[in-house]
Amino acid sequence: MEEIQEAKRQIREEMARMLASISEADLAEKRRQIEERLFDFANFQEARIPLLYIHGPGELDSENILRRCRAEHKIVILPLRGKENSKLALMKVDDLKRDLRSGAVETLEPDPKRCKKVPLECIEIAVVPGIAFDEKGGRLGRGSGYYDRLIPRLPATTRKVALALEGQLLSQIPSESHDKSVDIIITEERIIYRI
Repeated sequence: MEEIQEAKRQIREEMARMLASISEADLAEKRRQIEERLFDFANFQEARIPLLYIHGPGELDSENILRRCRAEHKIVILPLRGKENSKLALMKVDDLKRDLRSGAVETLEPDPKRCKKVPLECIEIAVVPGIAFDEKGGRLGRGSGYYDRLIPRLPATTRKVALALEGQLLSQIPSESHDKSVDIIITEERIIYRI
């Protein structure tokens, strides 16, 4: 288990170096291509209630996706990290400026005083963040386990989609029994369906 934890730590460091080596212009173009693939993806087009995320360190920037979803009248659902039970609460966000507050882990999060909680059963598609992935849907997150606990709680019909640069794809993500996969990965070059 310690070997797997060390391998994950090394991958996180490697991905941080890789992202830092990409010029801002190249990164912006790759993000634009991924965003276009997401919004052209039939499952995402049909979904009125997507679970989205606010990106953190090492994750693909989600800011424009959030704004575009609001412009397309999708109901934006964002996770709120629970303090005691280590679970994510899903919150409806109506205003991307007023309904968010500073979170505990270098990201914004829904303000529970302004946002309403949404049942898991309402989520039609879940866009799941990550730092690295493999073509079988293996996912490496920041290490808190929030999404590994959330994914099995989502309805079986909810597609779990990750957004990643081609450079964030590895041949294999080291995994433990608690690690959960995604169904689909969208990159700037292709859409990968879990085998």
